[in-house]
Amino acid sequence: MTTVGLIGSGSIGGTLARLAVAAGHDVVLSNSRGPQTLKDLVEELGPRARAATPAEAAAAGDLVVVTIPLRAYREVPAGPLAGKIVIDTNNYYPERDGHFPELDDESTTTSELLQRHLPDSAVVKGFNNIYFKHLLALARPSGAADRTALPIAGDDPTAKATVTAFLDSLGYDAVDVGPLAEGWRFQRDTTAYAALYAADPANDFDRPARVDAEKLRAALAAARRYADA
Repeated sequence: MTTVGLIGSGSIGGTLARLAVAAGHDVVLSNSRGPQTLKDLVEELGPRARAATPAEAAAAGDLVVVTIPLRAYREVPAGPLAGKIVIDTNNYYPERDGHFPELDDESTTTSELLQRHLPDSAVVKGFNNIYFKHLLALARPSGAADRTALPIAGDDPTAKATVTAFLDSLGYDAVDVGPLAEGWRFQRDTTAYAALYAADPANDFDRPARVDAEKLRAALAAARRYADA
């Protein structure tokens, strides 16, 4: 099985760790506050999990998930990630992250920024468009009739194939949206963002709804850039 390094262990990172351990993967968790702050989560996850620093998690992972606020992306350790596949869950929230002119004018995307920071890694965008409670609830075994699909984007076909297999192990189908530049199609506030996976977004957001590949592709096709929305 795969060793999954997690740079960031909040709502999405912790959920991915739970799904990964359930699928038989080992996980190495990290955050900005130190390994000691992850003691409870590691104990919950059991012997397949351990806590480390971000650099240690990057070095240990066969596959590494970066799931931190976008404003901190330059703090991701590039050296130990060289030659590795990195899944980027980042979303851009100016009220949290501050303003990035190149994102405001839509000349690039969040994952392209991370790829630029990690020139020797293969970045794949994923897991950014689903609420963490839905991510945990909608996982289904391979071949299940009620499986849900999640989008991915990336410039390296081999990396995307690896991430597709990883999603499959966690309980999800993958829809390949294309290169990183197309990742805007499932960024925040688009038709393929989190509300798509909620049964009643206005009144009961926590209740999940299955999204198959056909429904996801339709939402991706309907997405509009902020300037055109």
